[in-house]
Amino acid sequence: MSLGTNISYLRKQKKLTQEQLAERMGVTRQTVSRWETDEVIPELAKLVDMCSVFSCKLDTLVKEKLSAQSEIYSDIQIKRVAAFKMASYVIISPNPETDVNGYMETWAINSGLRAACPEAKLIGWDFPYVSPEQQNRFGMRGYAAAYVIPERFETECPGVQYSENIEADYAVITIKEPFVQAFERIPTAYKRIMEYLQANNFKGKQQENILSCFEHVYKKGEVTYMDVYIHVDGVTKADAFTQFI
Repeated sequence: MSLGTNISYLRKQKKLTQEQLAERMGVTRQTVSRWETDEVIPELAKLVDMCSVFSCKLDTLVKEKLSAQSEIYSDIQIKRVAAFKMASYVIISPNPETDVNGYMETWAINSGLRAACPEAKLIGWDFPYVSPEQQNRFGMRGYAAAYVIPERFETECPGVQYSENIEADYAVITIKEPFVQAFERIPTAYKRIMEYLQANNFKGKQQENILSCFEHVYKKGEVTYMDVYIHVDGVTKADAFTQFI
């Protein structure tokens, strides 16, 4: 890992020139250049200031290999997600994601959604209300999955809970091939969002009729991607752009 490489990578991610970063750090452009080539190590106070400029943690700046992670994680964006209706179901089992996704696929066929709207999106989120006995004795976890129901589609097919997610703002990150190292890549994505929110004075928020977080898995060609959404508060219209799920 090279600290200088991390500084250069984050500077470019912020679309700053060496001159612009130097001005914000109170140093010369030559000093920034020497930092990025590892000729000089910045003082601790400058590293702390850099973390503020780059919206990252000190450990992230100093210890992680950020250029490698750029191939796995997208930049974090604030998106205003329009209101949508959904049909959801929860399963508690040793493999809840697989089980509930299979259940929802069957429901999509029985309800006619698969035939009428083959592009309908399936989203999911952790279901936290699992007893200690279920977790510790039986190795169970909870997971919920939901199909987003397009406005033009109507059904009363039973076996799911129908609800609406009202318009809300989310911090969103995309993971490339999330299941290659699922227990590392997915938690890291959540960690990166939470660090971003803290650094930019946004707050995660739980609110009725708004999912606090959810995931959407999809493919482009042969590559699998996962979008992670976390609901945030304190967003202005200038911060977000509207997205329809």
